[in-house]
Amino acid sequence: MQFVGPWMASVPVKERVKVSQNWRLGRCQQGILLKWKCSQMPWMQLEGDSLYISQANFILAYQFRPDGASLNRRPLGVFAGHDEDVCHFVLANSHIISAGGDGKIGVHKIHSTFTVKYSAHEQEVNCVDCKGGIIVSGSRDRTAKVWPLASGRLGQCLHTIQTEDRVWSIAISPLHSSFVTGTACCGHFSPLRIWDLNSGQLMTHLGGDFPPGAGVLDVMYESPSTLLSCGYDTYVRYWDLRASVRKCVMEWEEPHDSTLYCLQTDGNHLLATGSSYYGVVRLWDRRQRACLHAFPLTSTPLSSPVYCLRFTTRHLYAALSYNLHGLDFQTP
Repeated sequence: MQFVGPWMASVPVKERVKVSQNWRLGRCQQGILLKWKCSQMPWMQLEGDSLYISQANFILAYQFRPDGASLNRRPLGVFAGHDEDVCHFVLANSHIISAGGDGKIGVHKIHSTFTVKYSAHEQEVNCVDCKGGIIVSGSRDRTAKVWPLASGRLGQCLHTIQTEDRVWSIAISPLHSSFVTGTACCGHFSPLRIWDLNSGQLMTHLGGDFPPGAGVLDVMYESPSTLLSCGYDTYVRYWDLRASVRKCVMEWEEPHDSTLYCLQTDGNHLLATGSSYYGVVRLWDRRQRACLHAFPLTSTPLSSPVYCLRFTTRHLYAALSYNLHGLDFQTP
């Protein structure tokens, strides 16, 4: 059975089998693609042959070399505008939409110098998503907000949602009809709630047995009815809204009791998680409970969380405090 997901389709069959085996067996070559001098909390996105990564209050675009295991050292572009660190950003409609520690949202056109930023929240904007011409943002100020991307209406808030809890993560449904917020779990309600995108009204909450402080640091839709979440309580949870909103249908526990900062999936059986200590990246086969492989990317005294993970067919990229690491599964 194919182990690595739909984006394997473009790879020749013989190589597909080899690369798929390497992922399953954890065979890879590790390398460092970028280094920086000051400790960061970087976020990144991939698009085509480009990698976008935040460093302090900038977002830099780099071009991959053909092997995918290294980057051209000179950035393709630098996107500025925030007065404090970029907390999060997404790529949508040839734009970068960024969330800043300055409480602002930035909208940057990728192929021009057009940049607009606007005051969005009273405290740092921890997370942002954009689909179907709509931006959603979540903040430490205990609100989530909905905004239009249309250039004539930037900064005009459509809905303000009082979440009564700090918002750490956010994602819009593939149907563009709703969005999910992951919050700090400091109240008497679930840290995972789904809201109607058009009205801003609460539609449902997920789960009922989260311990206090089980904040959700990353959440993503896999389909209109399925989501994955992870965070402070050391679990990855898989939710199927068709089966139940009260209980997840599958969960995986981080074996060393570490906070899980981020997750990625190949859309098939492979799941990757980033832990809070020693830059540990774990690979999981979703058909099994136990972790398949662990890759500690740092050691003492430079222990670092894995802040962000991204896949391609042959590579896994992990952003840590001082380095961007690459795991090459094509030529182990």
